[in-house]
Amino acid sequence: MRRGLARMLASTALTFMVLGGCDSVQENRFGVDPVLTPQQSGISTRLQAISAVDENVVWVSGLGGSFAHTTDGGETWTAGIVMDADSMQFRDVDAFDKDTAYLLSAGSGDRSRIYKTTDGGQHWVLQFTNDEPAGFFDCMAFWDSKNGVAFSDAVDGEFIIVRTSDGETWDRVPAERVPDALPGEGSFAASGTCLITYGDSTAWFGTGASDTARVFKTTNRGRTWSAYSTPIVSDSMSGITSLSFVDHNHGFAAGGNIGHPVEYSDNAAYTNDGGMTWDLAGRPTYPGAIYGTSSVPGTANPLLVAVGPAGADYSVDWGMTWQLLDTLDYWSVAFASPSAGWAVGPDGRIAKISF
Repeated sequence: MRRGLARMLASTALTFMVLGGCDSVQENRFGVDPVLTPQQSGISTRLQAISAVDENVVWVSGLGGSFAHTTDGGETWTAGIVMDADSMQFRDVDAFDKDTAYLLSAGSGDRSRIYKTTDGGQHWVLQFTNDEPAGFFDCMAFWDSKNGVAFSDAVDGEFIIVRTSDGETWDRVPAERVPDALPGEGSFAASGTCLITYGDSTAWFGTGASDTARVFKTTNRGRTWSAYSTPIVSDSMSGITSLSFVDHNHGFAAGGNIGHPVEYSDNAAYTNDGGMTWDLAGRPTYPGAIYGTSSVPGTANPLLVAVGPAGADYSVDWGMTWQLLDTLDYWSVAFASPSAGWAVGPDGRIAKISF
């Protein structure tokens, strides 16, 4: 995400007043009873990404080189700052157990970096530093603890995509294996969910900042990619911020107009064919852009949660209709089970969500 988009993401979040709170059960018409409970992260800066390993082990990350993790479902959190990285913005985190996690720092040039810990955050190893001055890495995702992929906004009409197959070294995918970028096309480092993986070898990432918001897909662990158009609003400050899939075919894309935080827009779409074609879904109850989404595993019917600076919603019909969950400012959300989800936001905010 380019510098202007980064500033816009930060500034639009400040336009919302706190209208509601946590630790409550929302009235609903969907037959489920969500409960939000605030937790203490030990961090005062904005949290922007979550990786829920299971119902007990969860990692979060944010600005100022910050991260935190829990091994008891959020009853207690251990927070820290990566050494020599206190100016980094960790906008993505991917974890695999209480000891192993990766952090992605988003930023221009060499401020886009990937770190790894294998001892629960006591020490971090810098694995990758972007060497393209105009590059800006937005998201990363993994199929397992050693196989992962990360991507940057386009530079000179080409997306920068890097892969690891050993959990240690990262190599760039040849540009000819990725469709050319549209003029201005990039993504949004809002929640760590603009790139996601599924199964053993499939991944998708979403874009915007151009005339068309697109979804790129790989089925061979990032070796080659295809691109597909979506009906989500897209211009210099609009596009896709988040993706969520429940299987190889059924997925959800969300985002919107970050430059107009109090307006509604066509900011959600769904696919039934693995991302090749997309149809508009319904608009959430809250205005502005959706920053993060998560499908809830282990439910009989699809259950989806979407968050943004103006609040949080949930849907049981794959985004066609929505129910208000909260009115506080959130940037990312993730679930390990119906009873164990977390949403994060400014000032170190963490809320546990249980259905």
